[in-house]
Amino acid sequence: MHPNSAHAGNVVLIRGAVLWLLVALLVAWCMVSLNLGLPGFHAVFQGKVSRLLQAHLDFLLMSALLFGFYAAGVPLRWHVRWTMVVGAFTNPSVFLLQAMFPVLDMPMPSEDAFPALFRLYAMVSVVITTYGFGGGALCVLRSTFRSE
Repeated sequence: MHPNSAHAGNVVLIRGAVLWLLVALLVAWCMVSLNLGLPGFHAVFQGKVSRLLQAHLDFLLMSALLFGFYAAGVPLRWHVRWTMVVGAFTNPSVFLLQAMFPVLDMPMPSEDAFPALFRLYAMVSVVITTYGFGGGALCVLRSTFRSE
């Protein structure tokens, strides 16, 4: 990639997309290992397997979105790029944590510190993800009205 290209400012998007795609592949292998009954995996993923599937699909979706925004070639502000990449990890990680810790998957978890911290993490994740992808969408939309 040439450092003066229009895409250079968005390089964090492609890096994030590739990393989260690799995480999605790792999660897929964890699901395969669970289904094969390999030792140790049921000790790590004690929650619902469906949550692991949700994490896998969400990592794939977030990677695809990052790839798409990168491919659009519209320069994005640094805070939009970074909240997209961070949100693209934290959002699917909510499902991953629920797959690992079943207590987090209850409708009304106990008032222990861990579930309360998890709820805060989930809410902050939603805000960060919304800010990043919403901001990115508005930047791309705005770019379609500019004359060359």
